[in-house]
Amino acid sequence: MITRRGFLFLCLLSALLSAQPSGAHHTAQHTPDILREVGIEQRLQAQIPLDLVFRDETGRQVQLGDYFGAKPVILTLAYYNCPNLCTLVLNGLVRALRALSFTAGEQFTVVTLSIDPRDTPALAAAKKAQYLRQYGSPAAATGWHFLTGESEAIQRLTDAVGFRYTYDAEQDQFAHASGIMLLTPQGVLARYFYGIEYAPRDLRLGLVEAAANRIGSPIDQLLLYCYHYDPRTGRYSLGILNVIRLAGLVTVLTLGAFMGLMFRRERIRRT
Repeated sequence: MITRRGFLFLCLLSALLSAQPSGAHHTAQHTPDILREVGIEQRLQAQIPLDLVFRDETGRQVQLGDYFGAKPVILTLAYYNCPNLCTLVLNGLVRALRALSFTAGEQFTVVTLSIDPRDTPALAAAKKAQYLRQYGSPAAATGWHFLTGESEAIQRLTDAVGFRYTYDAEQDQFAHASGIMLLTPQGVLARYFYGIEYAPRDLRLGLVEAAANRIGSPIDQLLLYCYHYDPRTGRYSLGILNVIRLAGLVTVLTLGAFMGLMFRRERIRRT
C-alpha cells in the first residue's frame, strides 16, 4: 500500500521528470492566407450532435450516437489519403494508447472520421487494419471505428468541436491542425490534446475525468488532485497549491501519529 508520504514523493518526482524547457516563442512571420483558416478552437463542455449519420469501415450506415453512452470517446479528425500530418497524428495516438493500461474497446472508444467526403469505406477499412496491427490489441477491433461521410455531416461535426480546416485545390490536399479530442460518454467535449505526440499520463488522466472517475485506480484519483488540466496548453500540469496542501496534511498527520505514539509509550512506562 502506498502511504501519503510516498504518494507525495511520487507526485514531486513525476513533476520533475515531466518538466521540459519551454523554448517556445512567437515569430513575426506572415502566415500564408490558406493557413489563416486552419486551427482548433476549444469548445469545452459543448455537446456534439449525436444524430449525425456516417458510414463505418464496412460501408454500414451508422449514427454517431452509436459510439456513445457507455465509455469516454477519443475523437480524431483526419483523411485517409493524407500524405503527411494525419499519419503523424494517428501514429502518435497509437504510441500513447500502447503505453496505457486501458484498452480501446474496454475502458474507452476511439472514433476516427475522415474530413474528406471523397474517402470511401474501403479506404477506411484499410486504415483500420493498418492501425489495429500497430496497436496490437484484439479488443480494439470493436473499439476503434473509422468513419466516412457526406460533406454536410462532416462540417457539422467539425464545427461543433472547433476543428477548422480548408481544401487546397492546387495541392489537392486538406490543410488542417493536429490534435485529438476527448469526450464524455454523453458526447460532451472534455479535453483537447494538441500536436502529434500525446503523453500517456495526460491521456489516462483525461480518460479518467471524462469517465467521471468510473475507470482508473485510487492512485489516478490522487494524481488528479496533484495535476490539473490547462486548456491553454492542452496538458496536465502540477497544481502547486494542491501539492502544498497535501504536504501540509502529510506533515500534520505525521506529527499527530508521532505525538500519539509518544503519549502511548509514556502511559506504558508509567504503568
